[in-house]
Amino acid sequence: MKNEEEIQRRIVELDVEHRDLDAVIEMLTRDGHHDQLQLRRLKKRKLQLKDYITLLKMQLVPDVPA
Repeated sequence: MKNEEEIQRRIVELDVEHRDLDAVIEMLTRDGHHDQLQLRRLKKRKLQLKDYITLLKMQLVPDVPA
């Protein structure tokens, strides 16, 4: 895909977005006046970010011959 530095940079960006979403979800849940649809969308986006981060991390691991 990209060189290793670009992948690392993208992982950091996605990690920050993931943490931000976690904070927003926590705040909305604690507040008690939250929109269920919005909350579900935020949680779905958070899971998508986690999956994409995992995929990028896997690209950094060199293939090991069997």
